[in-house]
Amino acid sequence: MITIIDYKAGNLTSVQRALTHLGIENQISKDPDVVRKAERVIFPGVGAAGSAMETLKERNLDSALKESFQRGTPILGICLGSQIILSESEEDGNTPGLGILPGRCIKFQFTDETFKIPHMGWNAVSITQAHPVLAHLNPGDEFYFVHSYYPQPESAENVFATSEYGFEFPVAVGVDNLFAVQFHTEKSGPLGLQTLKNFVEWIV
Repeated sequence: MITIIDYKAGNLTSVQRALTHLGIENQISKDPDVVRKAERVIFPGVGAAGSAMETLKERNLDSALKESFQRGTPILGICLGSQIILSESEEDGNTPGLGILPGRCIKFQFTDETFKIPHMGWNAVSITQAHPVLAHLNPGDEFYFVHSYYPQPESAENVFATSEYGFEFPVAVGVDNLFAVQFHTEKSGPLGLQTLKNFVEWIV
């Protein structure tokens, strides 16, 4: 059973549909006790860091997520879920994050008008370190992105894949039983489904 965290940050039904398509039992929950007891957790999200953190705290899901991490529960962050696991986000006036992974979420800034913000569309992903969640992926494989910020862990050891948009930036980060991707697995076709399947099969 996969528990998808509901913290009013959208994209939940898309993730649920992808899991159901794969034949994976799942549930959406805003109950912190359900999250604490979950076998595996998906932490998706679309939206702003400030309101997301506010809702997580209101529902006591921030502490539930941290407890799940500390217990060794496999956790997959997607998009916003890859950003607010960090210590801080530049969004909404430097919003404190969950602090599970040391680092900052940084805003794209370009003087070249060629690069629009948000970064939106299909982009190639380059694996920099092997990880079970990225198994069966090949150089040049493309995933779907919609974002104005990107995760930047303090240590390069926590970066597992990058992409390029004006410059190279991290798109897959992780530590121990937590793995997170900036791209949308649930909107990335067969490759995105493979990533979700890999997460379900990941033995931490």
